[in-house]
Amino acid sequence: MSDLKAKIKTLIIETLDLEDVSVEDIQDDEALFVDGLGLDSIDALELGLAIKKTFNIKIDANSEETKKHFNSINSLSEFIEQNQ
Repeated sequence: MSDLKAKIKTLIIETLDLEDVSVEDIQDDEALFVDGLGLDSIDALELGLAIKKTFNIKIDANSEETKKHFNSINSLSEFIEQNQ
């Protein structure tokens, strides 16, 4: 697991107070929303703000492209790498 992916997983757990979830529980290619981890739209807003603050990148919340980037850990880490 890359350092960035581990950092993203830790950020998700800490930001969303997922007490029963560990870094090892989150699969890199698993969906973060609805199926998979089961996050919702409120979680998306909180996570988006945390990523923006932590990685100092701009996120367009209303973009369909942004929604694709938040699909999984893999897509999210790729998005962050491209925008840092």
